[in-house]
Amino acid sequence: MNKRKMIQIATPKMGEEEWQALREPIETGWLTQGPKVAAFENEFARYHQVKHALATTSCTTALHLALLAVGVKTGDAVIVPSFTWVATANAVEYCGGIPVFCDIDPYTYNIDPASARTKIEESIKKGLKVTAIIPVHLFGLYADMEAILELAGEYNLKVVEDAACASGALYHGKTAGTLGDVGCFSFHPRKVLVTGEGGMCTTNDDELAIRINCLRNHGASVSEEQRHHGNAPYLLPEFNVLGYNYRMTDLQGALGLIQLKRLEGFISERDYWARYYDQKLAGLEWLRIPARPEGCKVSWQAYVCMVDEKKAPLSRNRLMEYLQENGISTRPGTQAVHMLGYYQDKYNLRDEDYPIAKDVYEHSIALPLHNCMQAEDYKYIISILRRL
Repeated sequence: MNKRKMIQIATPKMGEEEWQALREPIETGWLTQGPKVAAFENEFARYHQVKHALATTSCTTALHLALLAVGVKTGDAVIVPSFTWVATANAVEYCGGIPVFCDIDPYTYNIDPASARTKIEESIKKGLKVTAIIPVHLFGLYADMEAILELAGEYNLKVVEDAACASGALYHGKTAGTLGDVGCFSFHPRKVLVTGEGGMCTTNDDELAIRINCLRNHGASVSEEQRHHGNAPYLLPEFNVLGYNYRMTDLQGALGLIQLKRLEGFISERDYWARYYDQKLAGLEWLRIPARPEGCKVSWQAYVCMVDEKKAPLSRNRLMEYLQENGISTRPGTQAVHMLGYYQDKYNLRDEDYPIAKDVYEHSIALPLHNCMQAEDYKYIISILRRL
């Protein structure tokens, strides 16, 4: 067993400025959603070139709110890529909808528009109402939105972008979360921009923004901050719809403001080391490095490769074990949701139903790539891989 310090798969970059940012909410006593969240929302909207940004407790709750806001109801079908974090499909279930899985592109790991089209047509033939599609910008790489938007227009679908991994990502100059009806982001510690937990909905649609704002705050007609600063803060708001408590705290908002200022630097640093990986790993014929489609700026939430077990000295799982033994933490890319017990049991799915998602789930490996790593960490990882 190598005795060097473990290189973690992800570690958030926090410092003195984040520490100091927490002082004001603590000293003022405004800990729930308030002025810091509002400031974070405004700056996030400005950075992502979108009219509205609405903070939430997580990307999962952002997806739930987005799907409700665009009109997903009980029994509606929503197209979801099979290779994604389980929350993408779970959010459809929360609405009473039916997640209809489609396969992915084997190189980008993102939704395959051709498979999505097939699943839309199959669903319509079954008598299902297909309401929305959720392209996931996996690992910080924008999905093929031109094809998705064309598909959505043809079948009159709402588009909810799962941009959990994609703060700062670009698609032909357009920022993540701005091409669909609603975009949903995550600020979990494995992401580039971190507030602990936390999420964000973005939209250019005024009506959708009003709905999301109401739904995240118990269904209240006005927010706590609006009421507090209004003429009659002692009067409670009206509650005319069933809502949820999906509000971000001002502690998280304060962190988000600082992290957002650092985002471009974080992405640039990750891109530098992703290119280093590209260069140094190119000679390993058994390891396929991530795709870089033209016109896309990747925000590099993770650096995910594919292991060709026909050529590799070790299986993917044994490789992860070997790296762990040598002080390098890794993970599979993410989940093939159709292979999870809940979805297999409920929808009578088999592992083989989505063969590309299955293959990527079983053979992908995420290598450490984050803003707390040093040059020696990357060089060490390369040396351990090349030792094989």
